Amino acid sequence: MARDARYDILFEPVRIGPVTARNRFYQVPHCDGMGYRRPQAEAVSREVKAEGGWAVICTQECEIHPSGDVTPAIEARLWDDRDIPALALMTEAVHRHGSLAGIELVHNGPSCANRYSREVPLGPSHQPAGRWDPVQARAMDLADIRAYRQWHRAAARRAKAAGFDIVYVYAGHDLSLAMHFLQRRRNTRGDEYGGSLENRARLLREVIEDTKEEVGDTCAVAVRIAVDELLGSDGITSEGEGRDVIAMMAELPDLWDVNVSDWDNDSLTSRFGPEGGQEPFTAFVKTITTKPVVGVGRFTSPDTMVSQIKRGILDMIGAARPSIADPFLPRKIEEGRLDDIRECIGCNICVTGDRFSAPIRCTQNPTMGEEWRKGWHPEIIPGKTADESVLIAGAGPAGLECARGLGERGYQVHLAEAGTELGGRVVLESRLPGLSAWIRVRDYRLQQLNKMTNVQIYRDSRLTPEHVREFGAAHVVIATGGTWRRDGVGRANWQAVPGLETPKVFTPDDIMAGARPEGPIVIYDDDHYYMGGVLAEKLRAEGREVALATPAHSASAWTDYTLELAHIQKRLLEAGVTIIPNRRLVALREDHAELACVYTGARSQIACAALVTVTARLPNDDLYRALIAKGEDLKGAGIESVTAIGDALAPSTIAAAVYAGHRHARALGAEATGGVAFKREFPG
Repeated sequence: MARDARYDILFEPVRIGPVTARNRFYQVPHCDGMGYRRPQAEAVSREVKAEGGWAVICTQECEIHPSGDVTPAIEARLWDDRDIPALALMTEAVHRHGSLAGIELVHNGPSCANRYSREVPLGPSHQPAGRWDPVQARAMDLADIRAYRQWHRAAARRAKAAGFDIVYVYAGHDLSLAMHFLQRRRNTRGDEYGGSLENRARLLREVIEDTKEEVGDTCAVAVRIAVDELLGSDGITSEGEGRDVIAMMAELPDLWDVNVSDWDNDSLTSRFGPEGGQEPFTAFVKTITTKPVVGVGRFTSPDTMVSQIKRGILDMIGAARPSIADPFLPRKIEEGRLDDIRECIGCNICVTGDRFSAPIRCTQNPTMGEEWRKGWHPEIIPGKTADESVLIAGAGPAGLECARGLGERGYQVHLAEAGTELGGRVVLESRLPGLSAWIRVRDYRLQQLNKMTNVQIYRDSRLTPEHVREFGAAHVVIATGGTWRRDGVGRANWQAVPGLETPKVFTPDDIMAGARPEGPIVIYDDDHYYMGGVLAEKLRAEGREVALATPAHSASAWTDYTLELAHIQKRLLEAGVTIIPNRRLVALREDHAELACVYTGARSQIACAALVTVTARLPNDDLYRALIAKGEDLKGAGIESVTAIGDALAPSTIAAAVYAGHRHARALGAEATGGVAFKREFPG
């Protein structure tokens, strides 16, 4: 297919100092949980994006010195020359496809506690260091500042030696010394590096100049800066000092990479912000500089991208999460294959990899993080190994992805859904407040399946063991999902809670199916992800009196790993939801719920006309167990395998369900190798 002429502007080259990007698609720096510890996986993962058409591919943060050690996060490192070969793997891989490689040099100053290096943290002034660490940073003297500038120079030289085309000076996300010196709340110095904005910006200017002097003959020098911290007068704002800093140095770097701070705001989930949501804060930048400007906004629509360029908001379309969800997004636009784009749903499951120091994962793209260790390519899947048919029971995220993968491989696939609507839990959850973008998980897969003549879809087809036997497919996949428990069993309660055998107990399944309990409602959240909080939001918006009790320290506590925790607490509290942390449900009485402190066991009561239990789920595995029990009878019917996947095997996240479906689609017919099912990297 030919490219739509409306999108031609996206494929114009952009000059960035001494280098040229082949188009306007720019993968901004983002973490991936691989970094210095898994350099081969890092290189191949970034290479796939270059192959997919991104003109610039950047690393994550790259530590320049042991005194800026971000352990336990696994980022990039350029502490000394020994780090160069690992990073050169990435630049060589990116260059193979004609893309530019960028590196984000950083010293995290008081944002890190140096848990590995055990160096004393540094800051513009004496202040606590790290997130919760009982550690303090010492105020840098002038000798420390000179040393920091030399560390940055040395790292820039090493970056050039490693083959990078763009070298960053980083002043964003409340995570870098250059930003910390800018901030009045962190910088209380009385010398030439403190006080006035000109003084507080002195270090940033000096480091830009140092970097240009060191590598500017062949490498572009980019500055990434948060122009608004969304703290009002307590922080940098786009109407105040954020604008003023850009104006002071408008023509100094070769490119401005602009965003908001901190990371919770920059990578806002779709539940809390729309595509292009940073525009009100960053639109001013191009009005005061002639240098190219890149920015982010979870861009997935090519029309939105074109609008950003034509209206003079950005010169290059920056992306982290959309490039994760679809590394081939630029090529699909270029080739006129818009229906094939896997749009980011803005769930931030990708962020959890960095928070856990584990390889990145993605709800939409199950191959993310598996490119090197499993050899998975997002657009290529091996062909079938035999002329066989596959029957899949259940068209939720696992079943849809399994059908898509097997269909691409060339198998004859029969997808049977018990209901009339495809998508399973994705359909129901996408109707909850703020989660509408999640329907893209279903829509992308249906678009692909509808193109395949070898895939048949059967709605309103609840399968029994007899149906399966009569169908006669060689392979049967059970993807029938899971069901929320209503007995209170979860992490805090290992046995059923007394009193829950009553019609006034509801589960998320009931609420999503249309049940409307009357208040006062108690939501007991022992799941700790989004469900408890989003149901509280929904029921409160419907005018109910709602309290959310949880054994955790806050509502939806696990969302700290998806950068949503603070946003969720704020929204619930402003809506009037009562949050009761550190409490375990121990009984339900006629007119109240009985809670116990998780630390002391002290009992308390709360009025309760209806209880919503958000605790754990059970797999819908009746069909699977019934089929497995038939054993030899199945073999007689020509059925070679029966496999449960996704929530039907063990309930988990939507991302895990999609991954399970994809993994089974790739594994069917492949020889079992035994041992660890993926490659590992070992220290040289």
